[in-house]
Amino acid sequence: MAKSNRNNVLNFHQMELDDRILKGIAKLGWIFPTLIQEKAIPLLLEGKDVLVRARTGSGKTAAFSIPVIQRVLDQKQDAKEQQTTVVILAPSKDLCHQITKVIDDLTIKCGRLFRCVDISTRVERAALKHLLADRPDIVISTPAKLLSQLQDGIMNVKQSLRTLIIDEADLMFSFGFEHDLKAILNFLPTVHQSVLASATLEEDVLDLKKIILHNPVILKLEEPDMAPATQLSHFQILAEEIDKAAILYTLFKLQLIKGKSIIFVNSIDRCYRLKLFLEQFNIRSCILNSQLPTKIRCHTVNQFNQGLYDIIIASDELHVLDPMVHQKRGQKKKILKQIEKQSVSEVGVSRGIDFQFVSNVINFDFPKDITSYIHRAGRTARGNNTGSVLSFVDVGEKEHMDHVEEHLKSTYNSEGFIIKNYQFKMDEVEPFRYRARDAWRAVTKFSIREARIKEIKTEMFNSDKLKSFFDENPNDLQALRHDRTLHTVKMQEHLGDIPEYIIPDSLKHVIGITNREKKSYVPKKRNKDDKYENPLMVEGIDYRKKRRV
Repeated sequence: MAKSNRNNVLNFHQMELDDRILKGIAKLGWIFPTLIQEKAIPLLLEGKDVLVRARTGSGKTAAFSIPVIQRVLDQKQDAKEQQTTVVILAPSKDLCHQITKVIDDLTIKCGRLFRCVDISTRVERAALKHLLADRPDIVISTPAKLLSQLQDGIMNVKQSLRTLIIDEADLMFSFGFEHDLKAILNFLPTVHQSVLASATLEEDVLDLKKIILHNPVILKLEEPDMAPATQLSHFQILAEEIDKAAILYTLFKLQLIKGKSIIFVNSIDRCYRLKLFLEQFNIRSCILNSQLPTKIRCHTVNQFNQGLYDIIIASDELHVLDPMVHQKRGQKKKILKQIEKQSVSEVGVSRGIDFQFVSNVINFDFPKDITSYIHRAGRTARGNNTGSVLSFVDVGEKEHMDHVEEHLKSTYNSEGFIIKNYQFKMDEVEPFRYRARDAWRAVTKFSIREARIKEIKTEMFNSDKLKSFFDENPNDLQALRHDRTLHTVKMQEHLGDIPEYIIPDSLKHVIGITNREKKSYVPKKRNKDDKYENPLMVEGIDYRKKRRV
């Protein structure tokens, strides 16, 4: 984190934290706590119930992780046996993985003394039973997965639980976890510390507060939804669909965009179209969308954070399923039905995933609503870092951009907020335009489909679990043959069968026709004057005997 500009900041070393935690913080490069961390950590260390509301990227995860780790280490000094004392719930597997990563980094100097497990991605009952039998200090899970373990008796925290934390609380009800949360409470002790962390304080969060919290401290920071204008710059380029790709290609090739970048589009197919377009110019990128398995998504983000590549193309197709703050209850019920219908239980890419040190957010497709813009912009300028948002806007998207700009102008009025025109001479794009147009047209629906299939196959073969499975079951590998049907022409099923009458007698034994039981041909009795009923006889000539009859 960069140096803080706030006066009289309460630093980490002034919070009476364990030296092992301070070493973990130092290794992460955090010099000063963010505002939410400065306010929340002392309250949580005191054991108070807290409702934390702070914008995306403000450091909420560390704000509840640091005091939880400290309390676990304190309790271990007097504990007679190993127990699970903390449960952390999140609405998606991605967020569970992210929280686990933060806690692992903070406890890197604690060695085997401290144990934290994420059970959200575990499928096998035996593996879960083995993990939970060791009674780890912290268990991280989605509500449904945790409830399953509690009901099966694999996990029991009725006597040991000290702290319950629910992250992204505003999504818990919206994504259908209301009944799971209420059922989980029946398996928890009556007295325990509870923490709710949320980006909003809408009605559902207040309902959850009544169920979970007891005399809580409501920590609502008076701060905008996004980083201030001193940290986050907003730019726009007015361009039609055919010119967006040319401009993006030019910006990257001329190195006008530097640092890590996330490019947002509005559908999964658009992800692959843009990736295949950039590949033609040797611009490397990777794809992140909600249809990829959780393990692959997490691995993609981790490699991006580690600097193995600098461009991620992310689909924000779930923006219509992401409940907005200004929506009414009736609208949210419709959204919930959509989610259940599509079996979607994950959060959109624009929200929740912790991308680190992102310099640029590029809206190749402008978001459909204000909330989506805010969440996309929240991927950069996190903590005290700086960043920029560049939006490509065509005629059809101009109205959406005007709504966003109007809303943000009122929010940032004191800071003179405005979406600036990106200083870029369109004439300089001309030498690149014809190349870009040819490359864009070369990406067809068929090539997109083939790219998606190829990616799935690659990820399947990269899976260690599948490699071992195919070693034990070689016949199942035949299901992934390369000679699959393309279905590019109309299929006529009857052509797949070969009728017997067209097979030469000399080849019938090859396909076993001679082994079939056939009725011998018995000609009908006929009089001397009757003609022989022979289908091969035409105009009195028997072609079988090649003579006249």
